[in-house]
Amino acid sequence: MRRYALPLIACLILAGLVLVGILGSRFTVYITMRVMILAIFALGYNLLLGRTGLLSFGHAAFFAGGSYGAALFFIHVNRHPLLCIAAGIALAIVLSVIIGFFCVRHTEIYFAMLTLAFGMMVFSLIWNMREITGGDDGLVGIARAPISLWLVSISLAKPSHYYFLVMAFFMVSLALVYVIRQSPLGLILSGIRENDKRIEFAGISLKNYRLAAFVISGGFAGLAGALATFLNSNTTPFSAHWTHSAEPVLVSLIGGLQTFMGPVVGSLIYVVLREVIERFTQNWMLWFGIILLIIIMGFRGGVVGSMVSLLGLKNRPDERSEGVSA
Repeated sequence: MRRYALPLIACLILAGLVLVGILGSRFTVYITMRVMILAIFALGYNLLLGRTGLLSFGHAAFFAGGSYGAALFFIHVNRHPLLCIAAGIALAIVLSVIIGFFCVRHTEIYFAMLTLAFGMMVFSLIWNMREITGGDDGLVGIARAPISLWLVSISLAKPSHYYFLVMAFFMVSLALVYVIRQSPLGLILSGIRENDKRIEFAGISLKNYRLAAFVISGGFAGLAGALATFLNSNTTPFSAHWTHSAEPVLVSLIGGLQTFMGPVVGSLIYVVLREVIERFTQNWMLWFGIILLIIIMGFRGGVVGSMVSLLGLKNRPDERSEGVSA
């Protein structure tokens, strides 16, 4: 029964997303896109934090790399959305390779502080390089041009049309993260989290595998940033601020660090809860923080982790069953 749990969940998610795209209101479609983009960001980030055990406070730099890479490619090179998104991912990966090279040599608080420092350096560069990045104004007017595929042209002007592109990237991201988690790479990353000394004694390079996790995570952040740019038709330097790096951390904690679906559930709770609270009070940050604190403290393994334990679907000794039970 357990082996069919994950395919069933994937089918239900896909069916639900398709129904939202077809029947949902404009606002519902927009909120769902925000959830999926944040989920992509968090899914990649959780490979670093939940899987490898490395806490980064600078991942907004890669989100901004994807965002500005897509925007600059759109303005100066080509307006094809897929090429712009690819350019954004490429810039995010380059940034993550450079920053990760210096950061993965350290662990724990030193790693966290280094990523924070590099992230704020990227924020400062974006803020001050006005001729290229637009400074504090950011880059605006990033329209959703049609996707031209040979003789077929797909318009993305309507939010409902762009929604299905975001949904496609979200489902691909889910599949890629699942494959990575179940692959030998994912098992080694899990081993590094549990006992890095034993992994090192086995002759495995900790730095190389930590860097691989860092770069993969940065690539997903870049994808999320590029998609967000076309959703909002602009990008701003605050996409690189350290406060934005806190979002995937919170989302992972809410959903469950040790689970596959935790970042998705956490993203849904985070976006919807924030949207609801903002509508009822000006002091939304206070109440939002209190509610998040209750959720995080009340569900020690995250919402998904707690549900897994409650339903008795705890992982079997075989590590490869982890994704199914989650």
